[in-house]
Parts: sequence; structure tokens; C-alpha cells
Amino acid sequence: MFITKWLAAFGRYLQLMGRVLSIPERWRMFMRQYVREMSSLGVDSIGIVLLISFFIGAVICIQIKLNIQSPWMPTFTTGYTTREIMLLEFSSSIMCLILAGKVGSNIASEIGTMRVTQQIDALEIMGVNSASFLILPKVVGMMTMIPFL
Repeated sequence: MFITKWLAAFGRYLQLMGRVLSIPERWRMFMRQYVREMSSLGVDSIGIVLLISFFIGAVICIQIKLNIQSPWMPTFTTGYTTREIMLLEFSSSIMCLILAGKVGSNIASEIGTMRVTQQIDALEIMGVNSASFLILPKVVGMMTMIPFL
């Protein structure tokens, strides 16, 4: 019973991905949505990424300074270690977690509101591939913006 439900859900997911990854019907509309999503999901996330990264860096710096109190350590070790930790480890993983939370909740609320107000049903009645129209610009826009953040 569990396996059949799982297979049915997986099949519905594959059907949705097939609809999402289809070639957009109107490239002009797709490009407009793509640029809008890059702005709303990527550029508008810079502030929160910088703020959280600043505080994480400050906490790491304080913890390193408190834990490495040795007369044999040079004074620049704290800054150097903090820089290495932030650039090599935390910048990619923490930023992706921050973006997943912010962007995921943004997309879920937007699509949920569209479902409640029956805008998605209206798109389907007009003959628009609603999955490709709503999801593809968001996915491609975030794939474009994540390396720049």
C-alpha cells in the first residue's frame, strides 16, 4: 500500500516536471517573468544574506578569540581563521540554507495565494501551461542568481 502511494506521488511529480521543463510557448513572456523572478528572488535576498552572514562571522570571530588565547598565537590568527571558515565552509552552505528558507517561503506563499484566488485555474482555462508559466522562470532565475549571491 505504501509503495503504490509512493509510486503514484512520484509519477505525479514526474508529470509535473515534464510540464515544467517543456519549451515556453511565448519567449517574450518567459523572459519578462525570468527577469522579474531574478529580481524578486535573487536581488531582494542580498540584504538578508549579508545581515545573517555578518552576524555569523561576528560570532565565529568572538568564539575563536575566546577559545584560542595563547601567547604563542599571533594576533592575526583570529581574523585569518574567521576568513577561511567563512569563505570556505559557511558562505556556500549557510547562504543556501538562508536562500532555501526565504525563497521557498516566498514561492510557496505566492503559488498558494494564486491557488486560493483561482488564478492558476484561470491560466489553465486560457490554455496556458500553468506549470511552465509559474515554475520554470523561478527555477531558472534562481539557478542564475545563486552563483552571484
